[in-house]
Amino acid sequence: MAAEEECPKCPKGLPPWLATFADLMSLLMCFFVLLLSFATIDAVKFKKMAESMKDAFGVQREIPAAEIVMGVSVIKQEFSPTIAEESIIEQVQQETSDVTKENLKMKDGESDQEKTPEPVEPTPEQLEKQELEKQLQQQLEQEAQEQVEELQAALDEEIESGQVSVEREGTKVIIRIQEKGSFGSGSASLDPGFFEVMDKITAVLQDRSGKIVVAGHSDNIPIRTGRFRSNWELSSARAVTVLHAMLRNPNIEEDRILVEGHADTQPLVDNDTPENRAKNRRVELVVIKGDAQDIESTESVIQTDEAEDPVELQEL
Repeated sequence: MAAEEECPKCPKGLPPWLATFADLMSLLMCFFVLLLSFATIDAVKFKKMAESMKDAFGVQREIPAAEIVMGVSVIKQEFSPTIAEESIIEQVQQETSDVTKENLKMKDGESDQEKTPEPVEPTPEQLEKQELEKQLQQQLEQEAQEQVEELQAALDEEIESGQVSVEREGTKVIIRIQEKGSFGSGSASLDPGFFEVMDKITAVLQDRSGKIVVAGHSDNIPIRTGRFRSNWELSSARAVTVLHAMLRNPNIEEDRILVEGHADTQPLVDNDTPENRAKNRRVELVVIKGDAQDIESTESVIQTDEAEDPVELQEL
């Protein structure tokens, strides 16, 4: 019998393919770790699953049944249930336990009902400011009323003839110049006889404070002439004409005046009759009381009166 050949000695170290295999396994492990880290939980599906689990295994008082209670759950949908053996007990009852908590732990800022904010009492500074604003409003309204009465006395004849009207709205004084006697039909030129009326108006306004808005208005009858393409141009041109008539008085400051043209966008009455359309064709001089200069001067007057006759504010 021939002598058995000796097995050659294995080379030292691991075979070369094992290094590649180890690298592959490491990469696979990293790949699955990344998949797991990127995985997110769908809150809607998780809530549905929790509700179904609660329906199947939730707290129940007593459920008499002739067979095992079956619930719609993820377990039932994913796995096939086995047939239950017959129970010796006639009633199948789930064992439950009652746990009552006196207090429900809630996060900061959460509440079952919104708290009604408690009324905050005004501070003495706020009361003083409110009282000052009230006195300021009354003072401005009183000045506006005095100016209306002065204008009505100066324009008595024009008011009687319907050329001009004067009224007060809060702290505003409104002087309405109708088209009758002031402008010709479709014209922006002031009648020569009306300059005397403008002199009476500016004589009163020069001694009174407040911004003056000169606003032109028209009716809704379209106009298209060689000079005016629309009622916008006509109403604006008439307002500018009244402005220049006012500036004939050197005591009227130009920075007090603002010119506007409104066409037929702000009618006094409906443009359904010739009489109403005549009322809407007008130029208004609106004296606005209550600008920064008026407030400053009125506050100084009020403070002077209070210094002479102090008023004690009572806390509410």
